[in-house]
Amino acid sequence: MMVDALTHFDGQRYNLLAWCVMPNHVHVLTQPLPGHAVGDVVHSWKRFSAREANRQLNRVGQPFWALDYYDRCIRHEAHFERARNYIHRNPVKAGLCATPEQWPWSSAARTNK
Repeated sequence: MMVDALTHFDGQRYNLLAWCVMPNHVHVLTQPLPGHAVGDVVHSWKRFSAREANRQLNRVGQPFWALDYYDRCIRHEAHFERARNYIHRNPVKAGLCATPEQWPWSSAARTNK
């Protein structure tokens, strides 16, 4: 469900460059397209996924996501590569798989990067 939320407007509102859905958080490297602010994109992901998760969990009136999110601007190509590698290696670091490509809820499993 979270993967569907992230990928739904890829190429329309943003370019999704790298992502990883972890058991209790999500990492995303994205480039918003003109007319779409990062905050609006994140709000859309959180709103859709919170509604769907709470529906599946039969919960009402309970917050699903933290109110805020952490973001940063990518400064140069080396910074981009470090960020992408960090995102892809996150499940390995957490002991959830041996290689990034083994984590099915990640762009690493869907690319040759």
